[in-house]
Amino acid sequence: MSAARELPARPSLDSLRKQAKKLARDAAAGNDTAVARIHTQLPGTTLPLSNRDAQLVVAREYGFAGWPDLTAEVQKRLGRGLEWAASQAKVAIHDDDHDRLQALLREFPELVSWRNEHGETLSSAIAPYALDVSDPARERTYTRPAAAEMLIDAGLVVERETWEYLIHTGAAGMLQLLARKDVLPRTLPVLAALGDEDAVRAWFSGSHSRDETDGFDEHILICRAMMNACRFRHAGVAMWLLDRAIALDPDLGHRIDRWEGREAFIDFLIKHPASWATEGPETTPWQAFVIRQLTSALDHDELLAFRRWLEEEPWVLRESFVNLQIKWIERATYGKDRVRFITTLLEHNPALLGTQPPPQSWAITYALSYGNAHLVPLLTRIWPLPNDLPHAAGIGDAAAVARWFDAAGKAVLGPLEQHYPATDPKRNDLGWSALTAQHVLDVALAWAVLNRHFEIASFLLERGANIDTNWGTHEPASILHEAAIQGNEPAVRFLIDHGADLTMEDYRYRSNAEGWARYGSNDEPMAELLAAAAANRRQG
Repeated sequence: MSAARELPARPSLDSLRKQAKKLARDAAAGNDTAVARIHTQLPGTTLPLSNRDAQLVVAREYGFAGWPDLTAEVQKRLGRGLEWAASQAKVAIHDDDHDRLQALLREFPELVSWRNEHGETLSSAIAPYALDVSDPARERTYTRPAAAEMLIDAGLVVERETWEYLIHTGAAGMLQLLARKDVLPRTLPVLAALGDEDAVRAWFSGSHSRDETDGFDEHILICRAMMNACRFRHAGVAMWLLDRAIALDPDLGHRIDRWEGREAFIDFLIKHPASWATEGPETTPWQAFVIRQLTSALDHDELLAFRRWLEEEPWVLRESFVNLQIKWIERATYGKDRVRFITTLLEHNPALLGTQPPPQSWAITYALSYGNAHLVPLLTRIWPLPNDLPHAAGIGDAAAVARWFDAAGKAVLGPLEQHYPATDPKRNDLGWSALTAQHVLDVALAWAVLNRHFEIASFLLERGANIDTNWGTHEPASILHEAAIQGNEPAVRFLIDHGADLTMEDYRYRSNAEGWARYGSNDEPMAELLAAAAANRRQG
């Protein structure tokens, strides 16, 4: 085996990635030197080479066992040891690699107080990734209690934002763990979430500091506690707290009784937990109930019910609920097509329509990420369409796409901060902390493919977009994963025909696109399509 290549004193991770991509392209083009390099490091490997294997070849050429070891050395040489350790700790937490996490904590004890430029700490890494883990099986999938306990024992401070997120997501097991570790405040909302009825009743017989009341008056505090009890299905605690709330606000009782009664009210709140960021700490129980009725109608395609609740409770259309109006529009733009609900909401003249400048929203981003570009003309009644490469590709504007390239086919993007995903902090979920031109190209490709603008997608592939990018709507996966789980057969066929890696695994489940179709969306025809494509590839 030839001697290892020497890594520069200040290496560039972006340059190393480009080396791997060039190696894969050269090998696909039949370059003998590239093929020989691959077979030296990975004997018996069949072509075409996946991006992951190309990175492995480059790492071994520099004398490292694998790509993670190479990237670790790069980070250390650039003086980012703690940042590297934090990234490795997140991986160890995700993989339930407790020995690795313990070793990192010994080598970098300051990890427990690490905070990145976005304010993220390792406490956020141990919180559930999913928005609803009230089902025990989902909680086991999306939480890492052993890692959480290890970090707390090492001195990690569990911040308010973390345990409030546990309550929002219904993470009962994790909340009980924090209670056992005595890192939760003994406030009424927390006690109600824990379902400690004796402690809830006793709370009312004592005097309380501002910390114990969170600075809210008694009625708001009781209502928050009642909603938390509903989140964790503590019906008895919730009913007891509802009676206390009604004693302070008789009108609440009249509204509930005119509907279907108190037991039905609590049962509905238990069965319909809050969607993310639609309710604030001062949202009243009745407001929460109406918000959830409207959200449930949207989710279950019940347009008449959605319209009825808008007309019976017009306060949801007021300026103070603009953020709620945005959340409904965003909810309607991903997954199943809900264009009629957006139209109905706008027909009722919500305050959002008169807000200038319009508040920030991810509605257009969601529409393009979930293959719903046809919604963009409706959404641009409120939000302007950004003038950048990804959005031009997503809406199928070939002329606008072409303007971002020179005559030689090289991307001429100008300042990257003017292109999506520069504005999206979620790119950090993909490991895309420092934006590159490649990221912009790859998102443009993803949006073009998912919205079936295949001529544009081919144009982008010819100019360096990576069909095997780890882009995903939430976490590292691939365009193929997203197309498969969305049931987007034309997009899947395009990706297969253009050589997308059928074995590539996502970050969360370590599953390929076939697995996402079969187990994520229960789409057996899609899974069979991908399985057949993989079999054909293996047969040559």
